[in-house]
Amino acid sequence: MSKHAPILNLPNILTLIRVAAIPVLVAVFYLPFGWSDMLAAGLFLAAGLTDWLDGYLARKLGQTSPFGAFLDPVADKLIVAVALVVLVQVHATIWLSVPAMVIVCREITVSALREWMAELGQRARVAVSSVGKVKTVAQMGSITVLLALKPEHAADGDILMTPGLWIGYAALYLAMVLTLWSMMRYLRAAAPQFLAAGKGD
Repeated sequence: MSKHAPILNLPNILTLIRVAAIPVLVAVFYLPFGWSDMLAAGLFLAAGLTDWLDGYLARKLGQTSPFGAFLDPVADKLIVAVALVVLVQVHATIWLSVPAMVIVCREITVSALREWMAELGQRARVAVSSVGKVKTVAQMGSITVLLALKPEHAADGDILMTPGLWIGYAALYLAMVLTLWSMMRYLRAAAPQFLAAGKGD
């Protein structure tokens, strides 16, 4: 990485575009047209692909930067959180609310943990793991499917489940399980620092 690498390099521009796409995603999803669901899902999927692309370009072009390292995970968490809020409102069921709450709470917990570990100079202990990467794929895939398939409700208010919705829900619950698993791994990696801090008290 160049010591004087510009902040607005190509990877960071892609990340900023991902952030700017969030209000566009919400607006498109609520448009009163039959194609709005699919377009919103396409926007979310494109954002997920730019997440991979900006990381690849940053490494390939040697354009990693502290600003990019900060902005990239923030952009990911923002678009996922917003998409989950939208889905909870549309699906209005505990079966979607529970994994949404778990995923959002996990992201807050792990972000705080990483910040604390960074202050101790131990940030590498809670770096992104392979489990975290699989979790991200399951999370992005499930949200894409659920955005594309806005549910219909029966007369009693229950959601009329289709094969596509079953797939979306199953993938979201897989993401929730992997989310909890990866969080426990991060907490276990940070346990020695917790114990050391406790002895210091």
